Amino acid sequence: MSQDQSFHNAVETLLDYFQKMMPLSIAEKQLAINFFKPRLYLKRQYVLQNGDVCTQFNFVVSGCLRMYKVDEKGNFHILQFAAENGWMLDLGSFHGKTPSELNIDALEDSTVLQISYDNLIALYTDVPKFDRIFRVLIENSFVSLQTRLLQNISSTAENRYLSFMETYPHLTNRLPQTQIASYLGITPEFLSRLRNRQANPNA
Repeated sequence: MSQDQSFHNAVETLLDYFQKMMPLSIAEKQLAINFFKPRLYLKRQYVLQNGDVCTQFNFVVSGCLRMYKVDEKGNFHILQFAAENGWMLDLGSFHGKTPSELNIDALEDSTVLQISYDNLIALYTDVPKFDRIFRVLIENSFVSLQTRLLQNISSTAENRYLSFMETYPHLTNRLPQTQIASYLGITPEFLSRLRNRQANPNA
């Protein structure tokens, strides 16, 4: 597949996503795609590193990204995954133009469409519908984060795992067990026991 064809397919995926959120005219779609640029990240390649400013709002066309923080002991704490049709950014760094305390990298070779902060503001001006679209995206992201924080405070590990399967059904059997365990805040061994319990509820 040629590079032009790959870009066309990526753009069609993004436009289909937007169309499901809000009807767009052909002219609005044409304007929108001019603000996005494609980027291929290889497995383990950084999209954002701790200390850098988050300059891009990332839409995942294919592959999988993760956002995480490394603590003083070198432990990884995964905050979010984003696979096909998912979005990822450090919102505070992106809007505040401040250094990020987080890392984003590719868990698989990943094709991403990116829009910068300045281009996003320009898109709002040229196609006002996108102001509403991205407001909904950001609101949904905030609600998801709040739900996850509450679960970490009050839910059992088993309930957190059930919530993970509901939120990321396409990743449950796709990601390494170590990655899921880090997201849930448990050991891989305990996750294995949870999985066995789910697979054999009467055992």
